[in-house]
Amino acid sequence: MLEIKNLMVFYENAIAINNINIKCEGGKVTGIFGANSAGKSTLMYTISGIILDVKKKEEMKGGERITVLGNIAFEGTDITHMKPSDRAKKGIILCPERRRIFAESSTLENLKIGGYLATKAQAKKTLEYVYTIFPPLKNLKRREGGFLSGGEQQMLAIGRALMAQPKLLLLDEPLLGLSPMMEAMLARSVHDINLQTGITILISEQYARPILPIIHHGYVLENGGAVLEGSSQELMENPDVKSAYFGL
Repeated sequence: MLEIKNLMVFYENAIAINNINIKCEGGKVTGIFGANSAGKSTLMYTISGIILDVKKKEEMKGGERITVLGNIAFEGTDITHMKPSDRAKKGIILCPERRRIFAESSTLENLKIGGYLATKAQAKKTLEYVYTIFPPLKNLKRREGGFLSGGEQQMLAIGRALMAQPKLLLLDEPLLGLSPMMEAMLARSVHDINLQTGITILISEQYARPILPIIHHGYVLENGGAVLEGSSQELMENPDVKSAYFGL
C-alpha cells in the first residue's frame, strides 16, 4: 500500500531523514520506533504531506530551507509532491503528536470536524464505531476538549482521525505522556481497529514496549536512519531492542 524509497529530508544542512526505505502492507500494522529526535515525526509529516506546507511557510518568511528527496508511493501512485489535502482525500490521515484537538469545541464537535471528508452515512456509521471502540467518549460528547484528560484527548484524536475515513492511518506517538494503564488500553484499541476495520496503520512510538506485540512489521530509527527492521517477534527477540526498550 505504501512504499518509501531513498527518502531524505534536510532542515538547512541538518539531515532529519537519512535514506530510508520503508514498506507498509495493506491491512497490516507497521511500527516506527526510536528515541526523541530520531526522525519519527518528520517521517509522519513527510508521508502526510504536511512537510510541504511547512516548507512553503518557511520559504515565505525567509526561514530555514527544507529539502525532501526520494520517492513516496501510495497504492501504486507517486505522491511525493502531492498536496496534503489531496493525500487526505486519497485516505492518508494523520493523527498528530500531542493530540492537537480543538480545546474549545466539544468532543462531539471535534469528531464531526474530523468527518469533513465523509458522507452522512459514513459519518454516522463511523461515529457509532468510535463510541464502541472508545466508550468513554459517548458520555463526554458535550464536554469541551480542553477539559478532557490526556488519555481521553488521545481517544478523541484517534476517533477524529477515524471519522476522516482513512485507508492509511498515521499515528504519531499516541502514547506520549500517558499512564502505563492507558498505554496498554490504547495499544489494544489500535490492534482492535486494525482487526475490525482492516485499516492499514503506521504507528510511530518512543515507548515501544506496549506497541511491539501488536505490529506485523517494524523499523527502528536512529539519527534519521533505519538501523533495524523485522517482524514483531524478530524485534522483540533482538538483543539491541531488548536492551534499548525492555532494559534486558
